[in-house]
Amino acid sequence: MLSHIQQHLADHPWCDRVHWYAEIGSTNDLARQMACEGCPSGTCILAGKQTDGHGRMGRSFSSPDGMGVYLSCILRPNCKPEQLMHLTCAAAVVAADAVKDAAGIDCSIKWTNDLVVGTKKLGGILTSLQIDPNTGLVSAAILGIGINCLQSKGDFPPELRDMATSLAMHAKRCDPAALSAALIRRLQQMDGQLREKKQIMASYKDRCVTLGKEVSWLAGDTLHHGTALALDENGGLVLQLSDGTTKIAAVG
Repeated sequence: MLSHIQQHLADHPWCDRVHWYAEIGSTNDLARQMACEGCPSGTCILAGKQTDGHGRMGRSFSSPDGMGVYLSCILRPNCKPEQLMHLTCAAAVVAADAVKDAAGIDCSIKWTNDLVVGTKKLGGILTSLQIDPNTGLVSAAILGIGINCLQSKGDFPPELRDMATSLAMHAKRCDPAALSAALIRRLQQMDGQLREKKQIMASYKDRCVTLGKEVSWLAGDTLHHGTALALDENGGLVLQLSDGTTKIAAVG
């Protein structure tokens, strides 16, 4: 698999920074470890299978053997954390663009970090930051992207079959190696444009299917309900409550 990905990345500056594992607990966990050990920006970890794939809020991410792309990328932005509040949104745009590049499929984004086709989940994003305690700057940003590629409906666990989808269920072409390479190319482009927040958020807004819909969100121990009105500059969701007041659900 690694050689196939590298074939798609011929002459790309990150080609030699790609690491492939047949099976791993979590690409994000290994990426955090490698970041602490000083690996260069653009280091990408991919796995054929994750036994402990992570989603948001402690959820698991189903990562069956040979069925998807499970990738984590390490960047070295060297900036203040508040300058990267839109990082998850940026990674979601990268993933949507890469899916279009590799499979010809237009997917949307469900706030904040889900790739969807129609109403079904195609993939997810999980990001985290490492902060240098001496400078207070971001020493590493970890971007995890998981995309379902080759599953048929019966390949998903029963509890996910009505909620999940894959590229193979929509696309005429679906090559995980080509998608992996497309993600890496798009991540490298994004790395040079990461602080162009307005452009990134405009692209995110164009793909976001949550705006205008009724949503529920958990703040502490309280479940709130409202209408998604807009996105703020960092990707926070501006919501109107039933009493007419507004709140912002922050990216997190």
